[in-house]
Amino acid sequence: MGEQERLEARERAILALERRGFAGPGAKERAIREELGLAPVRYYQLLNALLDDPRALAFDPVTVNRLRRVRDTRRSER
Repeated sequence: MGEQERLEARERAILALERRGFAGPGAKERAIREELGLAPVRYYQLLNALLDDPRALAFDPVTVNRLRRVRDTRRSER
């Protein structure tokens, strides 16, 4: 991949956090704040944009495709 096609460290960290499992309510939000220094609302905005980014799909297709399916299911339930 060329330099322009690579994800930034924060984008890679967001995808890495999504690969992890979290026990109990609030654990994920706490990790978002402590590890990434982001408010959960901002985190989910960035994550949603990443799901439409071809660089993210190339970097971690399993995670991105899983999250896209979850997002599509939620949208269709509305």
